[in-house]
Amino acid sequence: MLSQWESSTNASPGPSAFKTQRQHARARARTHARAPTHQVRAHEQEPPAAAAPRDAMGAFSRQRFFQELTLGCLLPTAQQGLEQVWQLLVICLLCRLLWMLGLPPFVKHLFTVAGGFYTLYLFFELHMIWVVLLSLLCYLFLFLCRHSTIRGTFLSITVLIYLLLGELHMMDTTNWHKMRGSQMVVAMKAISLAFDLDRGVVASVPSPVEFMGYIYFVGTVIFGPWISFNSYKEALEGRKLSFSWLFKVSVSWVKSQVCLVISNCVAPYLFPYFIPVYGDKLLRGWLLAYENTMSFHFSNYFVGYLGETTSTLAGAGFTEEKENLKWDMTVSQPLNIEFPRSMVEVVTSWNLPMSRFLHTYVFKSALKFGTFSAIMVTYTASALLHGLSFHLGAVLISLGFITYIEHVLRKRLAALFNACVLSKKCPPDCTHRNKGKLWVCVINVAFSALAILHLTYLGSVFNSSVDYMEEEEDDVTHHTIQKWSELSWTSHWVTFGCWTLYRLVL
Repeated sequence: MLSQWESSTNASPGPSAFKTQRQHARARARTHARAPTHQVRAHEQEPPAAAAPRDAMGAFSRQRFFQELTLGCLLPTAQQGLEQVWQLLVICLLCRLLWMLGLPPFVKHLFTVAGGFYTLYLFFELHMIWVVLLSLLCYLFLFLCRHSTIRGTFLSITVLIYLLLGELHMMDTTNWHKMRGSQMVVAMKAISLAFDLDRGVVASVPSPVEFMGYIYFVGTVIFGPWISFNSYKEALEGRKLSFSWLFKVSVSWVKSQVCLVISNCVAPYLFPYFIPVYGDKLLRGWLLAYENTMSFHFSNYFVGYLGETTSTLAGAGFTEEKENLKWDMTVSQPLNIEFPRSMVEVVTSWNLPMSRFLHTYVFKSALKFGTFSAIMVTYTASALLHGLSFHLGAVLISLGFITYIEHVLRKRLAALFNACVLSKKCPPDCTHRNKGKLWVCVINVAFSALAILHLTYLGSVFNSSVDYMEEEEDDVTHHTIQKWSELSWTSHWVTFGCWTLYRLVL
C-alpha cells in the first residue's frame, strides 16, 4: 500500500520557545498597529456595509498598519529567530567539521552525544533528564531483548506507555509538552532501530555509545526530522564540504525565516489588510479559520525548514548515486499542502520523514489486519506520539476517515469513468482513457477545493491566541468543539456525504 495514509498533523518537533516568541511578536504588532486605529481586525467588528464609508481612512490605516507591523513584528521575529538557534547552528557546524578529521568512530559518537546533551540543556535545561531517561530505557530494552524477533512491536508499546505516564504522572503537563518534540524524535529513532533489527536491515544491536550518538545526533535532536540509523552512520563518514551543501543550508535557513515571519506577522492579519476581503458573519468565521490555518501551516514549514538546515549543516540529509552526492533532504512540501490535489497528498507532504516512518514501521506492520484498520492504527499511533491532546487527536482521527473515504471514492470514480481522478496524480503512461478532458479537470479541481475546505476546518482549532501548553485539557476540548460548531461541523458532514456517494456508486 502506498504511503499516502500517514501524517503528522501537529507542528513538527521543536521547542516551545518559538511559540512564546510568536505570541510576544504578535502582541507587539497588535499593540503598535491598534494604537493609531481601531481597525486592525475591522472585519470581525463591523458589517461589510460599514467598509465603504471608511475607504479614505482605511487606506491610511492600512499604510500605518504595515509600518507598525514591520517594526513591531517582522524585525523582532527575525532577530529572535536567530537568537534562539545560533548556538545550535554553531554546534552543528562544529560537528560537521569534526567528522572530516578522520577520527575513530567511537570518538565521533562521543562528540555527537556531547553536542546533543549540550543542545538539549540549552533548550530544556534540567528537564532534559526525561529525554535521557527515555533513551536509556530504549537501549536497556533492546539489549535485554537482543535475541527476540519482535522487538519493534514491544518497544513501541513500551515507549508509548512511558510517554503517557510521563504526561499524566511524572511531571506537570506544561513542561512535558515543551519537550514533546524531542521526545518524539527519540521515540521514533528507537522504534525504527528496533524494527530494522527485527528485519535484518541493521545487523546487530549497536554499542551504547553508538546508540546514544544516533539518538542525540545534534542535527535532529531538537527540531527533527527523523532519520534512520544507517543515515546517521553515513553522516558520520564526513563528506567533503561543497557549494551544493552550503547552498542547501542557506536556502533552507532563508525559507525557515520567511515561513516564521509569515506565520507570525502575515497570516494573523491576512484579511482584510493583505487581502481586502470582507463578508457577513458566516464568511468572517471562515476567513478567521483560514487565517489560523495559514499561521499553523507556516509554523510547521518553519520547523521543517529549520530541521533541514540543522540536519544538513551537521552532515545528514543526502543521497548518493554513482559518486554523485545530492544534498536533497526535504521535510515539507508547502505547495502540495496549500494547493492540494487531495487530502491524501496533504498528509504525505506535511512531514515526509515522519510519513515514511509511519508507513514503514506502523502501517506495514498493521496491514495484516486490513487496510482500513491499518490506516486507523497509523493515525492513532501518530496521535499517541504527539501526546494526550484532544485537539490533535480529534484532527488526526478525522484525517484518517477523510483520507480513506476520499481515496476509495476517487478510486471508484476513476474506474467508473475510466479517468485520471485518483487521489494521487497518474503517471503519464497510465491506462485511463480520459486524461486531460475538461470534465476530468473539473472533478479534480472540485476535490482540490474540498481539500482546502477540510484544511481550513481542521486548522481552525489551532488558534494562535490559545496556548495549548498552558490551558487545561477541558478548555482545549471546549475550544475545539466550539470552533467546529461555529463552522457547523462542515468537514465532517462533507465526509459523510462523500461516504454516502461512494456507497451509492459502489
